[in-house]
Amino acid sequence: MKYFIGNNFREYSIFFWLIFVAILAILTSAIHSKNKVVQVEQIKSSLDNIYLKKTIESITEGLEPRFTELIYISKSGDTYENIIANLKISSEEKKILLDSILKEKSLKILRVNQKFKFKFDNLSDLKIKEFTIETDKKNEIQFSKINQKDTFLAKKIKKNYSKKLTYKETVITDSLYNSALSLGIKANIIIEFARLYGFQVDFQRDIWKNDSFQIIYEEFVNENNQVVDTGEIIFANLNIQETDLQLYKYEYEKNKIDYFDENGKSIKKTLMKTPINGARLSSSYGKRKHPILGYTKMHTGTDFAAPTGTPIMASGDGKVTKAGWCGGGGNCVKIKHNSTYQTVYAHMSKFGRGIKKGARVKQGQIIGYVGSTGLSTGPHLHYEVIENGRKVNSQKLKLPSGKVLKGDERKGFEISKIKIDVLRSNLISKLN
Repeated sequence: MKYFIGNNFREYSIFFWLIFVAILAILTSAIHSKNKVVQVEQIKSSLDNIYLKKTIESITEGLEPRFTELIYISKSGDTYENIIANLKISSEEKKILLDSILKEKSLKILRVNQKFKFKFDNLSDLKIKEFTIETDKKNEIQFSKINQKDTFLAKKIKKNYSKKLTYKETVITDSLYNSALSLGIKANIIIEFARLYGFQVDFQRDIWKNDSFQIIYEEFVNENNQVVDTGEIIFANLNIQETDLQLYKYEYEKNKIDYFDENGKSIKKTLMKTPINGARLSSSYGKRKHPILGYTKMHTGTDFAAPTGTPIMASGDGKVTKAGWCGGGGNCVKIKHNSTYQTVYAHMSKFGRGIKKGARVKQGQIIGYVGSTGLSTGPHLHYEVIENGRKVNSQKLKLPSGKVLKGDERKGFEISKIKIDVLRSNLISKLN
């Protein structure tokens, strides 16, 4: 009987030991965890200590990171020389950078809004280790230092963007500008659209409610399918009072691109009919009672009422002869287009970027924004056209038409037009 009990006790003793070891392990773990929590709280308490904080701040005060970056966006009037001159580097290094840039033929012309990025090594005597110059939204040139030598290797980099063609159409319920914005069309595409039609359409009087438009244009998207830039308009159709005005982009000679109607006639003229979109004609050319001076006098321009800040476009290529205060005209811009035509834009709230005396402007370029400066009763654009030194009615001006395609050029255009019409049909079918 004793033997039997002894055997049972030995068998159960193993079980008891296992339970004991398990309890011991749990207690040890709990104690360790508690100690760890206490240690963490002690560390936190130390870090929150105001004297330690002040000591750390005292030690790190004045320290700069070894590598830093500087980004600069070029402005009107900039040169490579003055951009490099403003960098906080030695004269020797400035010369190295400038020589590297001037050797690159694709950077011969510095344009407004080009992005520069400089990488500095603040522990080195020659601080610039690498710099890039963005030639456009899709391409840049990277200059990298070769093995710590005083020379840079230039490399053209094409950004990882893809091009897609976008189709939009809508009925105009308000203004063309607001209707296009509601579709998500970028402002620069709307401005270009208005510029193309500005030769034949008065956006203040010719467009009625429930007219419509269609447009195909290029968009550039990144790997996240986000639109980073827009390209050119491929096709446009403005339906006004049940009449279609179609425009097709066509390269009729190498690097010579224009927009033609369905009959192969260029829509380009010397001056646009109206240099502003989304406004109404508020005062025509001719005699009128001046709203401020109170007496009747000749109104030598055309007034377009529009909200403050509405963009104003140059109605033709030319050179700015004045960008400043014009007395009763307030802030004004004067442009000489050729030996025959000049234009004046008055009462601006502010000038466009880079608009100053001597600046060259392109047709459709934003030169200022609607305001009410000078003798004015409300925000509007006062627009004048001067022909051979005489102020004329801009709305009745007969301007010469552009190029008319003939022969082989016309045959090539007809093939291109068919391809664009097929493209338009395919893009429309994808919307349904």
